[in-house]
Amino acid sequence: MIKLLREAAHDYPWFLKSIMGLLALAFVITMGWWGFGQQTGTVVASVGDQIIPQEEYRRAYENTYRFYKDKGQTDIKDEFLKQFVLEQLIENRMWLFAAKEMGLTVSDEDLRKAIVQRTEFQRNGQFDPDLYRRLLAANHLTPASFEAMEAKDILTNKARLVVMDAVTLTPSELSEAQALATRQTETDPVKAEAAKERIFQSFLFQKQQRALMAYAESMKTKIPIKIHKELM
Repeated sequence: MIKLLREAAHDYPWFLKSIMGLLALAFVITMGWWGFGQQTGTVVASVGDQIIPQEEYRRAYENTYRFYKDKGQTDIKDEFLKQFVLEQLIENRMWLFAAKEMGLTVSDEDLRKAIVQRTEFQRNGQFDPDLYRRLLAANHLTPASFEAMEAKDILTNKARLVVMDAVTLTPSELSEAQALATRQTETDPVKAEAAKERIFQSFLFQKQQRALMAYAESMKTKIPIKIHKELM
């Protein structure tokens, strides 16, 4: 089951975005339920000098569980779901480590753009500063604490993009994609070209995902990770 979850996350980007969104909600939307001041409690895991507090893990687990329950998927075993959530949180910490190794930073403009583009802070398609402050206050967050978390999210995304941008298709992979494209039966030239582009992008995307997995595995060899399963 855990393998299926991982494969879904890598084969279907919308799935990964949904899961990461749920884990992000562990930081934001549910703060009002669990309390912001409990972040430094019992530690479920540590990744280098970074920790994953039990309360953060519990929020992430509850959000992910509700996501599947709302989708009518009740056949996922609890132990597999717990492991999957923990792995995603650990991976986020590792990508923060990678971002620092790469010398990546988040500018004020990066942060501003990320926040104003979030739909939950918009009214009539425009960023609403009053709505932004009210939502944060309702969830026991200050703009400073939320923006610190948002900056970390931007950093992890930048690190992933560095790895993905370094990936290119080899001549043999290009030939394979071209052969598949020539077997398409679409007669409309515009649609045929679009179908060809989708095939090439699919080949590239799959290779990028493998590169991300390989990079994450390599990070595990140099970052000490400690897990306290009894606290999960």
